[in-house]
Amino acid sequence: MPRILSIDYGLKRTGIAVTDEMQIIASGLTTIPSETLIPFLKEYFSKEKVEKVIIGEPKQMDGTPSESATLIEKFIVLFQKEFTTMPLEKIDERFTSKMAFQTMIDSGLKKKQRQNKGLIDEIAATILLQDYLQYKR
Repeated sequence: MPRILSIDYGLKRTGIAVTDEMQIIASGLTTIPSETLIPFLKEYFSKEKVEKVIIGEPKQMDGTPSESATLIEKFIVLFQKEFTTMPLEKIDERFTSKMAFQTMIDSGLKKKQRQNKGLIDEIAATILLQDYLQYKR
């Protein structure tokens, strides 16, 4: 089976996670500068079979789009132009960054390690993907 890839897109950094080939487990892949995301995905898609990409959709507590929603929408247009046949699905990402930070605390990471924003983004992408997998079942 092909993998599912998730993106936690941000202005500066983007966290990326993928499933295993059986689409059972989500694992953090990396965090990269957002401006390098399209070239990164081109290379990744050339090496790995990916069935679908999911991207976090930022929302306010009341369900309305957050400030960064326009940033995500611009990226989505670029993604769909570049990868015309790759399905892309938006998933509510409320609380994923908070959950990622709490996961870091719960796993015993020291304060200095928890300040690594790239790691937070990668964990947030993993949480997003794991939630998607659970919802899909």
